[in-house]
Amino acid sequence: MSTISLVSLFGAIMLMLYGMRLAGEGLQKAAGAQLKSFLLSATSNRFKSLGVGAVITAIFQSSSATTVMLVGFVGAGLMGLQQTMGVILGADIGTTLTVQLIAFKVYDWAVGLIGAGIVLRFISRRGSLKHVGQAVLGFGFVFFALKILIEIFEPVTQNPLLHEFLVGFSKDPLAGIIISALLTALFQSSAATLGIAITAAHTGLLTLDAAMPIVLGANIGSCVSALVSSLGAGVEARRVGVAHVLFKVTGVIIVIPVLAIFTHLVGLASSDPGRQVALAHTFFNVALAVIFIPFTRQLTALVERIMPPGEETAGKFGPKYLDPIVISSPSLALVQASREALRAADIVGEMLRQSIIVFVNNDMELLEKIEERDDEIDLLDREIKLYLTKLTRESLSDEQSRREMETMLFTDNMENIGDVIDKNLMDLARKKIRTDASFSKDGQADIVLLHLKVVENFDMCVAAFAGGDAELAQRLLNHKAKIAELERELRSAHMNRLRLGLKESIDTSAIHLDVLTNLKRINSCIVNAAYPMVERGKR
Repeated sequence: MSTISLVSLFGAIMLMLYGMRLAGEGLQKAAGAQLKSFLLSATSNRFKSLGVGAVITAIFQSSSATTVMLVGFVGAGLMGLQQTMGVILGADIGTTLTVQLIAFKVYDWAVGLIGAGIVLRFISRRGSLKHVGQAVLGFGFVFFALKILIEIFEPVTQNPLLHEFLVGFSKDPLAGIIISALLTALFQSSAATLGIAITAAHTGLLTLDAAMPIVLGANIGSCVSALVSSLGAGVEARRVGVAHVLFKVTGVIIVIPVLAIFTHLVGLASSDPGRQVALAHTFFNVALAVIFIPFTRQLTALVERIMPPGEETAGKFGPKYLDPIVISSPSLALVQASREALRAADIVGEMLRQSIIVFVNNDMELLEKIEERDDEIDLLDREIKLYLTKLTRESLSDEQSRREMETMLFTDNMENIGDVIDKNLMDLARKKIRTDASFSKDGQADIVLLHLKVVENFDMCVAAFAGGDAELAQRLLNHKAKIAELERELRSAHMNRLRLGLKESIDTSAIHLDVLTNLKRINSCIVNAAYPMVERGKR
């Protein structure tokens, strides 16, 4: 093969990969944000999961893309491992559609498709039509690349060395499987590897016997993306990648002893060499689904035994739901950011509830634990904001933009409440403990009462945010004046006790009044978090 041919081969492969990526992205954008939500609709019904996986992958043009998303969803807690089993098997069937499409001899239409894609993109500057144009353009590039490959392969079909090398795959299937798996891992696309094999078969360069190991290897190589994406994730997410490998490798192990029979059956299904390669891929993946779909529960248990729950990194606290894999889908990313914000609110709520115990029981150990938790709130606040900032690169609807702002402001106010508890209330508690001071009976009751009302408002705020309840948020705003009035009454009651010369009141006066002030500040933060929810409800 000449230098020019090698350069053309490289260019054609790159054009094919780019075309597949362009087509997949175009179809995803045309389908909209609902596409990934559709994937999440897969339930414990294994057959529904199978169908969802097949449809999504037919649109994504890549089983690897679907499996990588599953890794993200499981890692984020949106799906369970057993739910993904059917989706993985369906994804492997869905990817055969692309290969079947390549097997049709549509090379002469390639330039026409490229032209149609360009026209559609220019006619529509935005919207679904533009994305459809991108997909058509991508397929045009794929078919044009295949046309180039045919022109490259035809002159070398009679090359005895190349012919002997390819025939060797039928004599040593394991070598063919390994080489094909490595190429697929490099391309990150089984369709690309099989597209080249189909083109070579069309020109007579590749026989069906030699193509079978390539088909099997391409299926194994398609697992690499999911495995790589799960590195560094939790054990649940890593199990998805392991499950995909388990399906493929087990399937190949089952087929190898009966490879001659399988090859014969494929040969009977079609006389066209390229079509035979595509059918081999389809038959293999359909057979995997038929064999494994009845046993998804048992396979889930097997994967969990292979990868038992490990101990999480000790002492390391960080975000749990901010999965970068779903950042390209604003609707799902906003849900994940909201879940992380609610997680931060749970920590702040616990700090708020425990703060009164420190004052009542002079509990220095609990005081120190509360102060440590504020560092966790600061970290989550920072990570949530960074995560939401990345969303601005994607197209957000008006409603999504409002939810993004709500989440940012809610998280910011949670962080402010944590700071007031840590830097103000706990400092006052430490001062009270060190001076061995005690509130008067009535004074302590007043502080407990105001704290109780603030906690009630806090819970109302979290519930309004979690449910997007503008009416509940409005009720919270109405309570603001009541808290301010109660704080003034309690302050006045304390002044009356001072006038009576009550020793405990005199000793703790500064602490007492500052506690009332800071509880009122916390309530103001709670109310501030509710304002965006009320404004959204008015629209």
